[in-house]
Amino acid sequence: MPVQCYENVSKDVKKIIKIDTENTSYVIGVIDDEQFLGHIYYGAYLNDYHLAYALRIQENPFVPSQNNGERLSFLDSFSMEYPAHGLGDFREDCISIEMPNGSTGLSFSFVSLNILEEKPRLSGLPSTFGDKGECTCVEIVCEDVHTGLKVVLLYTAFEKADVITRSVRIVNAGKAPLYLTRVLSACLDMDDKEFEVLSLHGSWARERQIKRMPVGYGRYSVESLRGESSHQEHPFMALLTKGTNQEYGEVYAMHFVYSGNFKALVEKDQFDQIRMVMGIHPEDFKWKLESGCEFQAPEVVLVYSGEGLGKMTRAFHDFYRNHLIQGTYRDKERPVLINNWEATYFDFDKEKLIQIAKEAAQSGIEMLVMDDGWFGNRFDDKRALGDWYVNEEKLPGGLKALADEVNGLGMKLGIWFEPEMISPDSDLYRAHPDWAIAIPGREGSLCRNQYVLDLTQREVVDYVYGRISQILHSANIEYVKWDMNRQLSDIGSAYLPADQTGEIYHRYMLAVYELQERMLKEFPYLLLENCSGGGARFDPGMLYYSPQIWCSDDTDAIERLKIQEGTALIYPLSTMGAHVSACPNHTVGRSTPLETRGHVALAGTFGYELDVTKLSEKEKEMISLQIAVYHKYNELVRCGDYYRIASYCENHFYDCYGVVSKDKTEALYTFVQVLGRPNHRSRRIYLKGLAPEKKYRIEGEEEINTGDVLMKAGYLVQNMWGDFRSRLIHLTEV
Repeated sequence: MPVQCYENVSKDVKKIIKIDTENTSYVIGVIDDEQFLGHIYYGAYLNDYHLAYALRIQENPFVPSQNNGERLSFLDSFSMEYPAHGLGDFREDCISIEMPNGSTGLSFSFVSLNILEEKPRLSGLPSTFGDKGECTCVEIVCEDVHTGLKVVLLYTAFEKADVITRSVRIVNAGKAPLYLTRVLSACLDMDDKEFEVLSLHGSWARERQIKRMPVGYGRYSVESLRGESSHQEHPFMALLTKGTNQEYGEVYAMHFVYSGNFKALVEKDQFDQIRMVMGIHPEDFKWKLESGCEFQAPEVVLVYSGEGLGKMTRAFHDFYRNHLIQGTYRDKERPVLINNWEATYFDFDKEKLIQIAKEAAQSGIEMLVMDDGWFGNRFDDKRALGDWYVNEEKLPGGLKALADEVNGLGMKLGIWFEPEMISPDSDLYRAHPDWAIAIPGREGSLCRNQYVLDLTQREVVDYVYGRISQILHSANIEYVKWDMNRQLSDIGSAYLPADQTGEIYHRYMLAVYELQERMLKEFPYLLLENCSGGGARFDPGMLYYSPQIWCSDDTDAIERLKIQEGTALIYPLSTMGAHVSACPNHTVGRSTPLETRGHVALAGTFGYELDVTKLSEKEKEMISLQIAVYHKYNELVRCGDYYRIASYCENHFYDCYGVVSKDKTEALYTFVQVLGRPNHRSRRIYLKGLAPEKKYRIEGEEEINTGDVLMKAGYLVQNMWGDFRSRLIHLTEV
């Protein structure tokens, strides 16, 4: 059984709860007369449950029933499963409240345990899922007897995936309303193992750069207060034992299934104990919880690997492909699209779009995506957001006429939306200035000349959805790029009362989820691609609704090596929106060979971001060849196991990664020479993921080698002349 509960293990240990996957175990203890819930173990699979000793309850200061005079010392050192605020645990806590009398202290005792055969959906939130037999859930209910507040801790073991997910539901069973001022979703307490912390950082055009550093005393956090998961930080954190690489070392990883403000933190205390927590950022969060009401916190995905970062990566990839991504395109090849943004920006009309579509269709491109500028008075980024009515000066006959003509060329049509935003210079704002998020009486801060709609208002949500629905019904639109180009600030609402202003950030995020849920329910055939000024909302929450997310506005092939390496650390390649764009690149000004741009974009959804009408015949021929390569390898790239072989971020000369089919019969490795080397011999790379005993032939070469040889003795990549050169290395079993 994946979940076992053992009673009266020792005098002080009342229960041990053991949650197993095929290769990992998670162990919790209930101790003392007060039924404290303690964390015992998370890591490699254990075949035994006799772990009472690991709680250290016979060490000074003992448990409160034996030495209540040192209760504070106990609370400040005990490994808590879900630590609460204010009564003596001075480490980072997971939950805090404000009572009507101003008190904040909480202490939870175990009440009950319930094993579920099916995973419940989290109300209003994206979350992972599993069919009956794929996962087992356990609910642990704890209660603070003084306030009547209950926490329902939900653990789900996905046995074959080697993943455990956690979430928490808060129930006010007391008689009075209270305010939640902090609700984090997961905590891990354990001894330090000379850990390093790995996190992902960046900015616009350089998202998800990998950073590693030793864990020192004190607290280190990764967080966003921007109303989105953000370009700057990412809702992911991993602890690594010293020296961990792709194949060796222990990894403890947490990933947050949420798209708004978050906090991930690791703390090393006076006793060399480690606490790692993750959840909604408590700053500017204050949720009024009436008597009898509940609050559902988002989910955290936990992955343990005892075989380095590579195994962690493949666990996340498989888990998200099978248990988070959904919809029509989850297991399908995505259409090769061309987006007109970098081709035209706002300067386009129907005639120009059809010119692009005609040339694109001849090269084998399958979808035209019309980006910003097709609605209202939208001739630049200073106006018209919110006025979701077709500009028939640009598009005579509206979207239907455009769709019909594009479809007549054998192509699909997609469009860009930014439904969450409103321009001050718009008909919508002039009619409803109170629909923007704003502090009453204070002029709001603009970003990209726009405000954010107050989606805490039901009227606003229904209006926005009504416009989306009407537009999608008006023509054969098969793809939506949902964008969000600014952060949230100036938090205030004309709708919510003053004592609920602290709910705006989370209510806003729930409304975005609701809008996308409604859209996909009404238009289930849509391919949705989320975007936020590039990759500011590349997170598991968005992945629940869209099988792909725009990875970054920086489409330069060399910059993308770094961005895509960090993204692929935890996300399947099939989720990464990646395009071949024009050169010199519009973001960095670099020129790279078209072949290299194609090879790098192949490790993603694959598409184009350029004006195909301005290309030479040779370049058009290259595009046709690239599309053929995409179709040839897509199933392998989309479904295979990912292996990182070399990192340009680390060696500064070359990049190399591979994808291997599940049955080990086929593999594709991408090698990018960033800097050419004068007077050098070939570069030796050590392939990964092959079956040692199988024999492989590399496409275009006669020699046959075993996987054992290619992984241990390596493969020689001949020196290529010049910078920014690349090569695909395709292996098949013989």
